[in-house]
Amino acid sequence: MLINHLLNFAAPAAAMAVLLVLPTRPGVGLFKTNRPVVQSIWAQTAIVFIASVLILAGGLAVFGRDGKMLTYAALVAGAALCQWVLIRGWSK
Repeated sequence: MLINHLLNFAAPAAAMAVLLVLPTRPGVGLFKTNRPVVQSIWAQTAIVFIASVLILAGGLAVFGRDGKMLTYAALVAGAALCQWVLIRGWSK
């Protein structure tokens, strides 16, 4: 039962990580990047996922419950910021 709750808690973080990392890879080409900080797609996805889970855990600690829309807004902003740093978005 606990595993089910943990998986459901981390599912939005996993979705955000995959949806942010895949379009920046060289084969897809939706977003042009200079050399990313992390070359491996798995490492980049893991970093965004861990940052996203930490944001969700922070929202749970602040609000006392899971699923608040403000937490999900922070998840989107934080994951996007993490991905921007990983692909060196400032050096275009």
